[in-house]
Amino acid sequence: MSRLKMVSPEPEDPALKQMFDEVRARGTALPNLYRVIGIAPPMLRAWLDFAWPLRMQAKTPRRLRELLILRGAQIAGARYEWVHHKSMALTAGVTQAQIDALAGWEQSGLFDAREQAVLRLAEEVTRGPAASAACIQSLRDQNFSEAEVVELTLTSSFYVCVARFLQSMDVDLEEGLKDD
Repeated sequence: MSRLKMVSPEPEDPALKQMFDEVRARGTALPNLYRVIGIAPPMLRAWLDFAWPLRMQAKTPRRLRELLILRGAQIAGARYEWVHHKSMALTAGVTQAQIDALAGWEQSGLFDAREQAVLRLAEEVTRGPAASAACIQSLRDQNFSEAEVVELTLTSSFYVCVARFLQSMDVDLEEGLKDD
């Protein structure tokens, strides 16, 4: 059970209601994560303004970003993040076999060199304190542009924040969602 009482999905605060409507207008069910962050509406606004461009405006393939997010969630032990992003990863083209092999990706033959560079980034950023120069160079060696390196590093870093917040608040999965 969440450590803080979630706000109603139909809040009285007009600014919060507008943000929730914005989320729903994107075809997304309102996640419990947002109902907890919504306790502090300006923080939810900042969260949405950062998270949605990472998801919708990045140039790197969504498939690679979802692999990165899943590996970070796996390392961090962030079940909520894992459950939400597993379905997104499958929709983006990540195979179930790749998901099953994530914990041992370095020994798996299921990931190409670009995917391995991205997974290395997820490992280093999530375990901290930062991605090494060699890790960043490995992304560049795989022909990721500088803008893509920024997107991937920001995405990995942001999802470490997501995991830490989810775990700190003990955010429950939405009703009907379960971890396979």
